[in-house]
Amino acid sequence: MSAQPQVFDVVGKRLNRLDGAGKVTGAAVYASDFALPGMLYGRVLRSPHAHAKILRVDTTAARSMPGVRAIVTGSTQKLNRFGNFIKDFEVFASDRVYHVGQAIAGVAADSEYAAEQAVKAIVVDYEELPAVFDPVTALRSDASLVHPNWKELKAAPIISRDANRCGRTVIKVGDVEEGFRNSYRVYEHVFRTSPVHAGYTEPRVAVAQWTDSDKATVWCNAQLLFDTQSALAEIFGIPPSHIRVVVPGIGGGFGGKLRLGMEHYAMVLARAAKRAVRVMSTSEEELTAALFRQPATIELKTGVDRDGHIIAKKGRVIVDSGACSGSGPLVASTATMILAGPYKLPNAELEGIAVYTNNHPNGSVRAPSGPMPNFATESQMDMIADDLGIDPLELRKRNILREGDVAVNGQKMTAVGLEECLDKAAASIDWNSRKPEQNRGKGLACGWWMTSRGSSGAYLKLMQDGTLTMMVGVVEMGTGALTGAAQVVAEELKIPVTDINVVSADSLTTPYDFGSQGSRTMFAVANASREAARELIAKMRERAAKSLGAEAQSLQMREKAFWSGEKKLTFAELATQANAGGGGLIAEATYIAPAVEHDASRVQNHFSPSWPSPSFHVHAVDVSIDQVLGEVTINRYVVAQDVGYAINPTYLEGQLEGGAVQGVGQALFEELIMVKGHVQNGNLTDYKMPTSMDVPPIEIILVTYPSVTGPYGAKGVGEPPSIQPPAAVANAIAAASGKRITNLPITAEKILMA
Repeated sequence: MSAQPQVFDVVGKRLNRLDGAGKVTGAAVYASDFALPGMLYGRVLRSPHAHAKILRVDTTAARSMPGVRAIVTGSTQKLNRFGNFIKDFEVFASDRVYHVGQAIAGVAADSEYAAEQAVKAIVVDYEELPAVFDPVTALRSDASLVHPNWKELKAAPIISRDANRCGRTVIKVGDVEEGFRNSYRVYEHVFRTSPVHAGYTEPRVAVAQWTDSDKATVWCNAQLLFDTQSALAEIFGIPPSHIRVVVPGIGGGFGGKLRLGMEHYAMVLARAAKRAVRVMSTSEEELTAALFRQPATIELKTGVDRDGHIIAKKGRVIVDSGACSGSGPLVASTATMILAGPYKLPNAELEGIAVYTNNHPNGSVRAPSGPMPNFATESQMDMIADDLGIDPLELRKRNILREGDVAVNGQKMTAVGLEECLDKAAASIDWNSRKPEQNRGKGLACGWWMTSRGSSGAYLKLMQDGTLTMMVGVVEMGTGALTGAAQVVAEELKIPVTDINVVSADSLTTPYDFGSQGSRTMFAVANASREAARELIAKMRERAAKSLGAEAQSLQMREKAFWSGEKKLTFAELATQANAGGGGLIAEATYIAPAVEHDASRVQNHFSPSWPSPSFHVHAVDVSIDQVLGEVTINRYVVAQDVGYAINPTYLEGQLEGGAVQGVGQALFEELIMVKGHVQNGNLTDYKMPTSMDVPPIEIILVTYPSVTGPYGAKGVGEPPSIQPPAAVANAIAAASGKRITNLPITAEKILMA
């Protein structure tokens, strides 16, 4: 059973968000609200071809148009290539385009209309080249190369490359072929998933301004403050300290704003125009030129004994990186762990491959590697259970990892709440009545995910009125993570959370942070802030002891003061003394999750060979299917997640509800339909995101197996709820209809045609 949560004064409470008032009243400033006096407006000309040589770019007519202040092309500005792991992105195409939507030129003008008209007046002559759009085809030795010069592109040492293969990771344990020979039955299936948009509400936007000393400031809605700063510095060949990145506010991200969006275009145009320039993507650009979730092909072969115990598992996840690698190598790598699932595997061979194609480059979307292999693994578990005549819940319980078990990477498992999640989710949905009536059925899926590592810093300053200012470099994306971190600081100092003033996301003034990503934000920032709080308390206690004439350790800290018997020194008095004495009271700390031991002989070229503080989750769903229309109605949806400890249950539950809704979109509605690199449904009418009419209330069950390293035992929670919905929904549909759909999304048409 879950550990009984310890009761504290501030953490564990459902407190209001510190940034809530501004957001509900409209007073909060988002990046898309930000403007500077006299700024220009930028637009980007994009390629209509998937693969072509650029023969000529003629900007003569555009330059003569009213209001046009600057035009930049790949030949007029010397800029360096960039990329997460392989330097294969260009700001503007130099001599060749690799995908539809690639940037050819940028225009800065007095108005958005003038910039748009000038973009239309630029003439580009192309010579089309052979292209490849299917990642499996792209792996063939006779496939045309997306990057003929791939060997010349700089890449991180961990990347295993070969022609169109831009990343490969393998996990091996035991003898998988011997395992198949010893299996009672062997099952082989292929699953496919589609590209989807992250679904944030605020488009990508940046305002850039240069100074005469060749320094720039960029106000934008990036998730990764310091990664954005480094990438821009690399592109322009200047020190990172010459670029200040500020995030005023961000209207959602879900991974889609991890990497550069409009920042580089704004900076190039601002430098050329010698004026501040704002560039914001249009709705059409969001659905044709953003960074989507990679579509994937998953090949899966599993051998089991008569009782359903897994004997051997062999799988391959092929992710379509598109024309640039982006986060594809990382996504393919992490996908191997999801392919393993939270199961005991005595023999396994799991491969993740990222592949170049002439499709649009893809990026990271919430739990980037999660839904695709989980859809395959958890669908196949039900298929095996049905074939063997074993209840799917029971089959999972016969195979799951428990406390002390060793995972596929050789990592010993601790704080594992998976079995409790399975039992509670199943009970909540009345699993014993799995097929209660005709065309109605129930399904479930389980999984695991990591709490990502990466460094977070925190500064704490005691203010003159006895309150605290907490400065962190992370971006508050709307999750309430910084309120959670402030609750931790408030708990340490025994003060109300409203006494914490949070300053965040300014690369010039706040400490380094790995960024709002990987389910790590609150986990890492709260750990850093807690350490800073303890350091600050020690400094305060020492100074108070001198003033009160007492031993530091004999003082009691309560009611915003240090007490020695009946004598006290308030935090405000302490701050005044410290300020007058010089320097005030300041503390700082940095946190990075410790590496977890694993068996290095099992993993090759893996970006995350071990998982700190893994979380465990089960989604269970009850659906009905219209026999005539094929439409799916979700009757009930339950999420049971092992969160370690709930710092603020309200915002944690919000994360689980939102993630589940996002996952339901992937399961039933969302896909970017591509034909030879062209998006066919690039508008919000034809790209179907779920609305409030499509989603039932999400029922949340919190399971708490505290992490040793998490703040008060908390684990990362942001990404996991978007992983299981496709598999859980697919299993429920199969239970209701007897039809197994192996490619996402599971539309009414596919159900009727199955």
